[in-house]
Amino acid sequence: MARSLMFFILFSIFAISPISCYTQQHPLDPLTANELTLVQAIVKKSYPPPKHNLAFHYVGLDEPDKPILLSWLSKPTSKLPPRRALAITRIDRQTHEIIVDLGTKSIVSDEVYKGIGYPTLTPDEQTVAIQLPMSYGPFIKSIQNRGLNVSHVVCSCFTVGWFGEERKIERVVKLQCFYNENTVNLYVRPIEGIKIVVDLDEMKIVDYVDSHKVPIPKAEGTDYRFSEQKPPFGPRTNGAVILSKGKNGLDIDGHVIRWVNWQFHLAFDARVGPVISLASIYDTEKHKHRTVLYRGHISELFVPYQDPTDEYYFKTFFDCGEFGFGQSAASLIPLADCPNNAVFLDGYYAGQDGTPVKVPNVFCVFERHAGDIMWRHTELGIPGKVVNEARPEVTLVVRMVATIGNYDHILDWEFKPSGSIKVQAGLSGILEVKASEHTRVDEIKEEIYGTSITDNTIGLYHDHFLTYRLDLDIDGVDNSFVKKRLATKVATGKDTPRKSYWTVYSETAKTESEAKLQIGLKPSELAFENPNKKTKAGNNVGYRLIPGALIHPMLLDDDYPQIRGAFSNYNVWVTPYNKSEKWAGGRYLDQSQGQDTIAVWTQRNREIENKDIVLWYVMGFHHLPCQEDFPLMATLSGAFEIRPANFFESNPVLKVINSRPPMHLLNNSSSHH
Repeated sequence: MARSLMFFILFSIFAISPISCYTQQHPLDPLTANELTLVQAIVKKSYPPPKHNLAFHYVGLDEPDKPILLSWLSKPTSKLPPRRALAITRIDRQTHEIIVDLGTKSIVSDEVYKGIGYPTLTPDEQTVAIQLPMSYGPFIKSIQNRGLNVSHVVCSCFTVGWFGEERKIERVVKLQCFYNENTVNLYVRPIEGIKIVVDLDEMKIVDYVDSHKVPIPKAEGTDYRFSEQKPPFGPRTNGAVILSKGKNGLDIDGHVIRWVNWQFHLAFDARVGPVISLASIYDTEKHKHRTVLYRGHISELFVPYQDPTDEYYFKTFFDCGEFGFGQSAASLIPLADCPNNAVFLDGYYAGQDGTPVKVPNVFCVFERHAGDIMWRHTELGIPGKVVNEARPEVTLVVRMVATIGNYDHILDWEFKPSGSIKVQAGLSGILEVKASEHTRVDEIKEEIYGTSITDNTIGLYHDHFLTYRLDLDIDGVDNSFVKKRLATKVATGKDTPRKSYWTVYSETAKTESEAKLQIGLKPSELAFENPNKKTKAGNNVGYRLIPGALIHPMLLDDDYPQIRGAFSNYNVWVTPYNKSEKWAGGRYLDQSQGQDTIAVWTQRNREIENKDIVLWYVMGFHHLPCQEDFPLMATLSGAFEIRPANFFESNPVLKVINSRPPMHLLNNSSSHH
């Protein structure tokens, strides 16, 4: 009994599943450290330094075309599809899109991007940029005039956005600086009144203004390290739940993960972090795995702050496209970020010079034993008999944390034995704050665009719009998006005293324009169905979307940040599959002008009925800071779920074997296996 018995029968079946036959590199595996080094060598050979000023801004898998990959999956022992990498580089102040064939060790294509916008910032160039003020005379003088010590000053990079001006030819960022004397919580001690603009290609300060002084918030009470806390302490918890160590039935073969009735592929990407592919679930009645999700990942995170003043108006960030979730990933901490039964995986991305950068423990994968109930029923209606049946919910979680500046983003993909996939994002870290002259709310006469949370400190209002891309293949490639509207009807006829009831009207979206929705305005259920597959009862097999954490934009449609973040206009978009349409805000988001967003793509109004379609789901939060968010934020989480809807013939977890089965099952176990 040392190993969990849950879904023992399914574990046995998985031993002969097609994915267990993989003995070679999977076509969707992320680039290895050796492959990143190979890309570096091939590109540098074509553009050798110092003759060329070369920088790598993104290197990732150029995934095979979907039909080619699906063909290979049908015969996984056949020849692998060509393995290629996409390298987005800056070469002599131009952006290049380079496709490298790793098999032939050659460049397949090299195109100069001449459109608007720039690639993701690299961590290396940000590190260099934030050091520039420390040797810049005017800045040193400004710090001294404030009675501060330069040795306690730390700066950070902020993208500048676009606000109606003509196309910028300079790739610039703004720096904001903070004071970290007596605390590591530097973000709550901003140094106001100083404007610094850095040209990243020239790597020099090109604009500097010191306009005014504001008191710096105090350090007392801001340090979040436990070693710095003083009594009284509390509240006290009982610590982590201790689970049996080991994989608990979890099977990881390279990047292919099998657990209970699920199997899927997990990859790491420098821009979006975790990528879940080829997720399928085993159907015990049909004796086969059935596809659910071809490829899924976060696509973009739009964070517009609501302070329109000169020092803050530009803070309207696109964290995936401007900073990169993957290259901003934090190494996960055992027993804090993940429980003791977690399995950890590493990731690699290309540094600015193309050298592989390892992120240890970038993912953790673990069974979650949260004490939830999978299903239950107590039957009291049978005379002289009580029936009590319940099963605990045990799920599998894939987790990554991306830390971009002050915010920590906790990304979870949770797989349930019932067939559901729950996608959750948690927000923690430090508030974006603004220093103020005021210490109390009753002193404030002007609009402050936030909440006064402590002395001289305003927590700024802002939004988080998280956009996910899910290429659903519900039991096959061709699916339809069905909107099921709930409507009230008047009860007619002489045989009822009722005056009303509600019913459902189903409408299949035929084009992209019919699919975009702001959820929550009218009661409805949204489903992705395969009209080519029927259940025994005659229903289309499908999955439904269970929404969560719904918000809608409050900026004007023609406001410049909203034009760039137009993918947040709707909670749901559905598009036909297109390999190049991966990033909802466009490939080049830094200083973009909204020319390459999902709002632009869908103007073609393409057909989506009974096609290979992609779900884009937008969830988020309007964040009104409060004092409990200071000096750090307890995690705020939101989630959505895709859940089987007529996918199985009946409840797939009816016959689940509990980890502690009833004694009569144990005594007669031979008859059940």
